[in-house]
Amino acid sequence: MRMCMLGGNGFMCMLGGHGLRLVLAVGTVLFAASSVAVAQSAKPVSFIHDVAPILKENCLACHDAKKKSGKYDMTTYEKILAGGSGGEPIVPGNPEASEFYELIVTSEQRRMPPRDKGEAVPKEKAAIIAQWIKEGAKLDAGIDPKADLVKELRIRWKPPVPPKVYPFPAIVNALTFTPDNQHLVVGGHHELTVWEVATGKLVKRIYTRAERAYGLAFLPDGKLAVAGGRPGQEGDVRIYNIQAQGHKDGDVEILDGVNDQAVLVKHLFDVDDSVLCLAVTPDGKTLAAGGCDRAVRVFDLSAGWEKAKLTQTVENHADWVLGCTLTPDGKYLITAGRDKTAKVWDLQAKESVVTFPEHKETVYAVAVKPDGSTGFSVGADRQIRTWKPNGEGKQVKSAGGHSDEVFKVVAHPKQPLLATSSADKTVRLWNADNLTATKQLTGLGDYVYAVAFSSDGELVAGGSYDGTVAVWKVSDGSTVKVFNASPGLTSAAASPQPGPSKK
Repeated sequence: MRMCMLGGNGFMCMLGGHGLRLVLAVGTVLFAASSVAVAQSAKPVSFIHDVAPILKENCLACHDAKKKSGKYDMTTYEKILAGGSGGEPIVPGNPEASEFYELIVTSEQRRMPPRDKGEAVPKEKAAIIAQWIKEGAKLDAGIDPKADLVKELRIRWKPPVPPKVYPFPAIVNALTFTPDNQHLVVGGHHELTVWEVATGKLVKRIYTRAERAYGLAFLPDGKLAVAGGRPGQEGDVRIYNIQAQGHKDGDVEILDGVNDQAVLVKHLFDVDDSVLCLAVTPDGKTLAAGGCDRAVRVFDLSAGWEKAKLTQTVENHADWVLGCTLTPDGKYLITAGRDKTAKVWDLQAKESVVTFPEHKETVYAVAVKPDGSTGFSVGADRQIRTWKPNGEGKQVKSAGGHSDEVFKVVAHPKQPLLATSSADKTVRLWNADNLTATKQLTGLGDYVYAVAFSSDGELVAGGSYDGTVAVWKVSDGSTVKVFNASPGLTSAAASPQPGPSKK
């Protein structure tokens, strides 16, 4: 297991020899010290601010709208009071007579959460629930009793300000070149960072609601679409104007992508878990994004991102959608899944047309030739495979070369060339016509999760688990620049971090 903790939040990846299972966890602090002490204060307990976060953390895994353990759905205030198969669980004014509370604090086998599901609710949090019931188990004014609690909590959650100086490296899950190819945009911790390619100098920070960015794509007008989220909490796709005016902190420009509408120009959608991949056609008319909910949402941007329209939600995989791309003409959506398949969806006919099962292990990413004639996929089997996206899903060719799992594959914008990134700490370039490896690019010392070509095709960049970014020339594989994309991180702070674990 590998964990990177930054402030009050964490991102956890479980990495094994047979798969990046992307077990995402977040250690978000759900309530402040003042909330813990609320039972001892004169201030009434707030259901939405004090009680609901405790229930979300400890109860909803078994009592959501899908599982309803004991026929008990706890997703709304109304349903919490109604109870499940055992009848009404709360007696307002009397916590001792309320089974809801008694099950939380009992030492018997029937304790909730169940002993095999997790630790007991901490005593101070159980005291908050007891005080809430004692005060009448009331709902805050202005909240609909039928309102979904997860969504209500999401609305009220405020993202932290990123640390000025990172205490630990930030995992690079996504990066992209700016349209002029002079800068790299890199996903950080609740922010995007912008770095000069030639010097590795930090020039801009764009604060974001999402803890992590997993997909980045520039639109034709220079706006930046970003897919990301807070693992296990929420996911979204938002569009930013990173050329908006911010304020200076020394030599670095700071943009508020959370509250400033001149920076955050469009919020396309949000869901209950991270959005892990993003694709946009070259003409900017179609955008697709998928993630942990197994769905890919497809938007029509032909009238401009301001009038973006959701045209369909594709549920073609049995597990997380880890990668996606679109054919340049916008006719086909190609996806990679944790269900060990790559798939092709006909966006016009709105039907699945190809399933490619040859990896037989997790498929992390897909790409397609600029002319749409050939699809490529990579995964935990360490292979790059090619097949016809408009055929029967039969493999055309496969090739090895990486000595560990392959996380990303991207197509060169102009040449028949591919780039892949891997847990073997390298980026490789491949001839897209015959799948022969042309170059092995080194200089990174950890798992390489992200790779991108510049729009002119002259440069390729890779980003790794330890926050390091490397840029190479495509022509000869020479290194242009290597730097750590964790603002303010010193070599001393970076050095204690362990290497990749294969356990």
